[in-house]
Amino acid sequence: FMKNWLLVFLWLGVIFFFSHQPDLKSGLPNIWDFILRKSAHFLEYAVLTWLFFRALGQNSRWALIGAIVFSVLYAFSDEWHQSFVPGRQSSLKDVGVDSFGALFITWFLRKRMVK
Repeated sequence: FMKNWLLVFLWLGVIFFFSHQPDLKSGLPNIWDFILRKSAHFLEYAVLTWLFFRALGQNSRWALIGAIVFSVLYAFSDEWHQSFVPGRQSSLKDVGVDSFGALFITWFLRKRMVK
């Protein structure tokens, strides 16, 4: 149980760390840099939702709902955090990409739940 929550908090720290970097440009051409960054948003919040789901118990609808809610709330707080980082900007579109990652993974998690 504690290990699951430790992984959640470590992953929250990873997201916070990357959000605190002033410039995350990959050096790739603009379209590929854009695709890479949006894919990273999608994946990091899919992982976060999965980790929250595991920490909340895995086998209930409430764990799934809680995982989505926590992840989306963290996406909003992460974008707010970025608004204070020089060279970064806050974007509701990124919250949307993050939320889509959270919702996408729940489709798979829902199938694993005990009915």
